[in-house]
Amino acid sequence: MQVWTQNYDPLGNAVLSTLAAAVPVTVLFYLLAVRKTKAHLAALYALIAAMAVAALIFRMPVHMVAGAAAHGAVYAALWIAWVVVGAVFVYDLTVQSGHFETIKGSIGAITDDRRVQMLLIAFCFGAVLEGAGGGGAPVAVTAAMMIGLGFRPFETAVVCLMANTAPVAWGGMGNPVRALAAVTGLPESDLSATMGRILPPIAALLPFYLVRSMVGWKETFQVWPACVAAGFSFAGIQFFWSNYVDPNLVDIMSGMGAILICAVFFKYWKPKQEFHFPEEREKPRPEKRKYTAREVVHAWSPFALIALFVVAWGIPAVKAVISQTSYKTPVPGLHQMVLRTAPVVEKDVLDTAVFSFDWLASVGTATVLAGLVAGPVLGLSMGTTLRVFRGTMQRMRFSFLAILCMICMAYVMRYCGMDAVLGLAMTHTGALYPIFGTFIGWIGVALSGTDAGSNALFGNLQVVTATKLGLDPVLMAAANSTGGVMGKMVAAQSLIIACVAAGIEGKEGDLFRAAAKHGLALALVIGLLVMLYAYVLPGVVAHNHRFW
Repeated sequence: MQVWTQNYDPLGNAVLSTLAAAVPVTVLFYLLAVRKTKAHLAALYALIAAMAVAALIFRMPVHMVAGAAAHGAVYAALWIAWVVVGAVFVYDLTVQSGHFETIKGSIGAITDDRRVQMLLIAFCFGAVLEGAGGGGAPVAVTAAMMIGLGFRPFETAVVCLMANTAPVAWGGMGNPVRALAAVTGLPESDLSATMGRILPPIAALLPFYLVRSMVGWKETFQVWPACVAAGFSFAGIQFFWSNYVDPNLVDIMSGMGAILICAVFFKYWKPKQEFHFPEEREKPRPEKRKYTAREVVHAWSPFALIALFVVAWGIPAVKAVISQTSYKTPVPGLHQMVLRTAPVVEKDVLDTAVFSFDWLASVGTATVLAGLVAGPVLGLSMGTTLRVFRGTMQRMRFSFLAILCMICMAYVMRYCGMDAVLGLAMTHTGALYPIFGTFIGWIGVALSGTDAGSNALFGNLQVVTATKLGLDPVLMAAANSTGGVMGKMVAAQSLIIACVAAGIEGKEGDLFRAAAKHGLALALVIGLLVMLYAYVLPGVVAHNHRFW
């Protein structure tokens, strides 16, 4: 079987080729944002468009197009959709058992203020979940928790998407850093440290941005001490851990540290005027029930079990055991049959394509198992626990389909070279490349849904382009990852997950419009910071860096 070489200018005109490569994404966002098409249908039509462009314009053999889509389907099912199912399943168990009321009460014991509750759940606790497993779990769990507390569904979905940005570069136990190091050949320590000098300033100010997106300026300044406590504690630990310890536990330590610091801080400081939504002010305030420490620990135990199982799944010894159940086989007609060439890669390389049926090693399996253990812990019978699981699966069936189609589309775009064409369009920007290079990462995450995926797609392109333009390769590789985190909030699967968790299925287009402006604005801020480091403060970039 003949090797197929990617063509980065299939129409003989860079502008037309770029427009052709943008067709699938344009179809997806047009259907979601303008036509307000249901997410699973929009994703399906976008997948069909991607396959048509790949076969008819990029001239990729049809069997390779089909293989790329199948590869994406397996990955999406095991590593993204399955994770979301597990997270929502655990939340459903807490509701079914009645323990979610205790969870709400325990947060209310710290504060009844909606602004502060949002910081604790979406910003701090979401980071712990992102560090433990990533995928869709942070948005799914935090949005579901906030809805249960009485937050408005749509605004909750928006703020949870925005909050799930600062920790993404080290999500899934540092997976994006490892992916970036693998494709660039740059040291993990240099990359993690440099990323840890770009994102902390953003993380420190993000709580202010989150609160302001939810309320007005007056209400924002009323809780500025809370924003400082959450943002600066998180950013400080994020900087320290990413620079001096390792990239694996950056998010978990930052999130947990911020929660502990905030819990202590809020014992001594309360906002002078509590904020509640207008519709809540008209309702009589229920009398607070005091919960014992045992009741609180019992209610929170499912989420502790999620963290425990997911962290255990990342331990090398455990990984070695569960990986023995994995089954890997090359994708027929695709594995090492697609040739990537310059300027996307420095040397010609054959793309690998391997079906990995890691059913036990998947973080989703760890999350589902945590739920199966949590059911009896919460006092539910195994029969009831399984009925809850079945209900979760049934409720999410269309979202599951949407996620599969979206990832299939991303894989088709990757293997046929559409992603590279879009990335190359950004490289013709000269001295402004630090900004536009940051947006390459943004595009990568918006397309693939993961920072690790974006790093795998565009990491080496950043290094090659930076070298040609006389920029620091470490800085631009780090910019790909840090800029990418802001694309997370507009990735199709993120939108779908947020809508499912918030109970607003069908509102993906509205959510995209609401989140896109924030994603672009924050990515621009990161791009300007990268430009500052590139031309004014080059000494900030880490070289030959060593962890303690």
